Amino acid sequence: MSRKILLIDDDRMQFRLTQAHFSNFRYETFELEWAETYEEGLARVLGGTYAACLLDYQLGDRNGLELIRAAMAGGARTPIVFLTAESSERVDIEAMNAGALDYLVKGEISSRTLERSLRYALKLGDTLEALRKLATHDQLTSLLNRREFDRILAEERERSRRFGHPFGLVLLDIDHFKSVNDTHGHPIGDVVLQEVASRLVHSLRDVDRAARFGGEEFALIIMQADRKIAREAAERACELVRRAPFILDSGLELRITISAGVASMPADALSRDELVAAADKALYAAKAQGRNRVVGFEEL
Repeated sequence: MSRKILLIDDDRMQFRLTQAHFSNFRYETFELEWAETYEEGLARVLGGTYAACLLDYQLGDRNGLELIRAAMAGGARTPIVFLTAESSERVDIEAMNAGALDYLVKGEISSRTLERSLRYALKLGDTLEALRKLATHDQLTSLLNRREFDRILAEERERSRRFGHPFGLVLLDIDHFKSVNDTHGHPIGDVVLQEVASRLVHSLRDVDRAARFGGEEFALIIMQADRKIAREAAERACELVRRAPFILDSGLELRITISAGVASMPADALSRDELVAAADKALYAAKAQGRNRVVGFEEL
């Protein structure tokens, strides 16, 4: 299937010309789509369905620099190639500083230079996305890492304070994980961590977040959830982990369980540190009561 490229330009002739260039590409076939207004273009870029975007500088009363900044502020990750009507070092530098990965002067565009620019932007975009993932995700489990967890938790705490939306935090720990490493070795322990992480993700709604909190401990941020909803999320996670054995490549089957502590903001805490401490205290109680269970902070 051809990758889709979006052209944002208020000139229909530029769209036809770009189509003609696309038909002459040598290395890959792309599907070109067109947005002719600032508003339509921004909405499509934020939709995140395009491999790359070609963006004209002049868009009626608005300009492409505004659009790049708005797209980046909205979390867009689509690689953008900036198009200018004339060579201007100031505009070129501004475009790159705003987030564009390359730029082309319209009067100098050929099929070869356009294809080269797109391939460069796509490759650089892939590299930047890989670097972002390394910075925000745990390498072993692919869950959010502790730094990204702390950032999201701070955001949700602020959102809860401003708008009154409750949310839940679940801390989970693999029961008797040390014995898995001691008996079967650390490579098997790593496989168990990966499988637990996968099952946790599958237990969540799309809006919730899962992170590796440290070692064999995980954290779930349950969005817009009171105590009841957060506890239900924890119960689902524990059930999905214990329901079926972990079957390894060697044929070995392991039965794994996890313990969970649940706390909710603002019912159980008013600050980020208080919320983590409350969930951790509930987790400690779950392990003290025999493991393989969920305990809410309100039960203590």
